[in-house]
Amino acid sequence: MKVHNTLGNGFQEVIYQRCLAIELERAGLNFQREVDQVIYYDGIEVGTRRADFVVDDRVVVEIKAVINLEDVHLAQAKNYVVAYHFSIGLLINFGAKSLQFKKVYNPKNV
Repeated sequence: MKVHNTLGNGFQEVIYQRCLAIELERAGLNFQREVDQVIYYDGIEVGTRRADFVVDDRVVVEIKAVINLEDVHLAQAKNYVVAYHFSIGLLINFGAKSLQFKKVYNPKNV
């Protein structure tokens, strides 16, 4: 909330990522930024994806800077939760006038 309240909307995603990293560090949270994850198809490596943040080795955080969250953004966040084998994730959109966020769950753990 502090990042959005301070900057408002209208910046590129990378600016919000950097600011959120500052706030996570100030909060004393253990996190990694831009964490690569190998994607497999039927046991065969087919590529990699990069999550914006992994917090406390438990939560995948995906950042957006778009006018409004859409289903495709939610699907991406859910895919990251599954790919990283975590139970939950957080999708945050700094691009809207009001901060938007969604908690996402791994359907394989529900």
